[in-house]
Amino acid sequence: MYGIGIRRVATAMVTASAATLLMTACQPGESPTGAGSSPSGAPVKPAASTSRSTSSTTSPSTPSTSATSGSPTHTAAPSTGAKACGLSDLKASMYQAAVRPDGTGTGAAIVEFTNVSGTACTVQGYPTVAGAGNGSPEKNRPLKVTTTGGASTVKIAAGGKAWTKLTFTQVQGEADGYCTSGTTPASYPTLVVGVPRAGAHQVALTDGVIAECDDKVTVTALSAAKPS
Repeated sequence: MYGIGIRRVATAMVTASAATLLMTACQPGESPTGAGSSPSGAPVKPAASTSRSTSSTTSPSTPSTSATSGSPTHTAAPSTGAKACGLSDLKASMYQAAVRPDGTGTGAAIVEFTNVSGTACTVQGYPTVAGAGNGSPEKNRPLKVTTTGGASTVKIAAGGKAWTKLTFTQVQGEADGYCTSGTTPASYPTLVVGVPRAGAHQVALTDGVIAECDDKVTVTALSAAKPS
């Protein structure tokens, strides 16, 4: 009888525990410990929310704000609305500058480019310079150019002009003269002046020949302002 009583009590306890667990699992809005709550009983945010957030920021079909509305890393230079001048668009002439180094040579000259194309065009940069031996461009002798001043795009209207100034190492003394460096002065009937993107222009002084020392020249950038 004693053994039978113990078995009946044990069976009743197991049945009661199973019923309690079943009722707990079936209650709405609750999750087993470890899935929806911390060991202390505090609710835990579902992991699915974090997964959805991550996928929305990396999806290729949903660009981020910085990718679609961020500021550009550079700004394009404003256009002048005119094409670059070509070789046939410009007519070159050259005359002695009013302001030049002391001496008996050329000292400095102004090269003037007139736009004869009938439409506006642009030039920019520093010309190259060579002395034309015996006036022949194919026998030219490049001069060592030192540039001065800042270069910018110059828009030349039809019939308009742009200028550059060439300053030479001056010849000293009378007759054939001399160079302070000890070299022999050079003279050129014409120069070959190269304009970036607009070709090489052979040009002569309106009043004499180019006389200079050391085959060196300082060149200003092409400009819409006439130098002196």
